[in-house]
Amino acid sequence: MGTQSGIRLFQTLEHRCGYYPERQARDLILDPDDPRLQALYGEALARGYRRSGGHVYRPHCRSCQACVPVRIPVQRFVPDRSQRRCLKRNHDLDLVVAPAKRSDEHFDLFRRYLRARHAGGGMDDASEDNFDAFLSCPWSPTVFLELRRQGELLAVAVTDVVPGALSAVYTFFDPDQRERGLGSLAILQQIAWAQAQRRHHLYLGFWIAGHPKMDYKQRYQPLQRLDGEFWVDCAPP
Repeated sequence: MGTQSGIRLFQTLEHRCGYYPERQARDLILDPDDPRLQALYGEALARGYRRSGGHVYRPHCRSCQACVPVRIPVQRFVPDRSQRRCLKRNHDLDLVVAPAKRSDEHFDLFRRYLRARHAGGGMDDASEDNFDAFLSCPWSPTVFLELRRQGELLAVAVTDVVPGALSAVYTFFDPDQRERGLGSLAILQQIAWAQAQRRHHLYLGFWIAGHPKMDYKQRYQPLQRLDGEFWVDCAPP
């Protein structure tokens, strides 16, 4: 991408991997100050990059290639039996497309989610600045897909909107509503929204086969992975 667009690439120093703490990781980052970054973001997603805050990055580790970029070709997606049950179980929820602006309601749900799901992970006492640095970006085409029950906020799927595609950035939800499967529902609603808009793909970031926190992505079929320069269908689980 750098040779075609002229955008500079930076390489981070090695740091502890967030998925395998015994391993060292490093990333490639597109120049965050380049004024063309917003225009190039859709192309970057198609080349295996992902956004976190204002940084568009992809793993570039010396001795590990476990992180595999994946996306769902949404027009070919049909929910399986478990996913249909999830949709039925949550028929009482409304989807609201909201601007990506932090409110007290969003921040409270975000803190509750992190404290319940990621205790001791370094973000379980998140500040408003942490929320903004992680999820917000002045140039990103982002919306909050909210799931509400009679007005009450139960989940937020932070979603980037680019030509022809959506990118699932992060989802946080009410930890007291575990039986609803709100994480799964958020992906299903992103797929449905992309289908309704006649978009082609929902990018899910990186998949790590066999990892307990990442392997769930292969349940959304068909799923494509980036193999070198080409997207190919993954074998069903």
